Amino acid sequence: MKIGVLVKQVPDTETKIRLNSDGTGIDESSIKWVMNPYDEYAVEEALQLKEKTGGEVVVVSAGAPRAVEAIRTALAMGADRGVRIDTEGVVLDSYATSKILANVIQEESFDIVFAGKMAIDNDNSQTVQATAEILGWAEVPVIEKFETQDGAAIVQRPLGGGSKEMLEVKLPAILGCEKDLNKPRYASLPGIMKAKSKPIADKKAADILGGDGVKVEVLKYMLPPEREAGRKVEGEPEEVAEQLVKYLRDEMKVI
Repeated sequence: MKIGVLVKQVPDTETKIRLNSDGTGIDESSIKWVMNPYDEYAVEEALQLKEKTGGEVVVVSAGAPRAVEAIRTALAMGADRGVRIDTEGVVLDSYATSKILANVIQEESFDIVFAGKMAIDNDNSQTVQATAEILGWAEVPVIEKFETQDGAAIVQRPLGGGSKEMLEVKLPAILGCEKDLNKPRYASLPGIMKAKSKPIADKKAADILGGDGVKVEVLKYMLPPEREAGRKVEGEPEEVAEQLVKYLRDEMKVI
């Protein structure tokens, strides 16, 4: 079975995000970059499937040259090879990103593709759905259980209120992975050493898009306003209750 995994390099969750001088993007000078955490579950599920069925795990990532680090992380975990799509000089949105990913998926003729349910930087949660739409494939944007059976994927996805839904999805399909799906393995020292010699093919996003552009144009980024200091109410319980009610009614106007 030929298994694809979509990964993205994102800022570490502990990184303090600062905007650049003109507000058109973020200041990348002091950012620590990591593989998107949800993509780690996608890599792990792909590796577990390979261990059961055999085949090949190919990691695909679109990004700047540094995105090769995220691919190497997946290769160190056990993936076989990578494909990096160079996006330098190209403006992307969810549509354009999905189009270039779909192009590589089609070229590779994957039987199944795993991805994180969302990337933690933009939080758009659109890539799984849009890529599948372009390909004409089935997709489930969030799965927390997975198995294969007779050319189909049997998956469980969460619904509201704690309910679960079991689906049978005909392959090929794209599946978005959730943190409850598995426990990603750590890369071993031998795996890290082997990853250095595993092949990574390079493609150009501009060549794939062929002049096609974005559907959404971002004009400016703004940080949220600083949170105002809270107000502390002191005194006896009766006094505190009276002051609190007065504040909520007269100033906040919520009661």
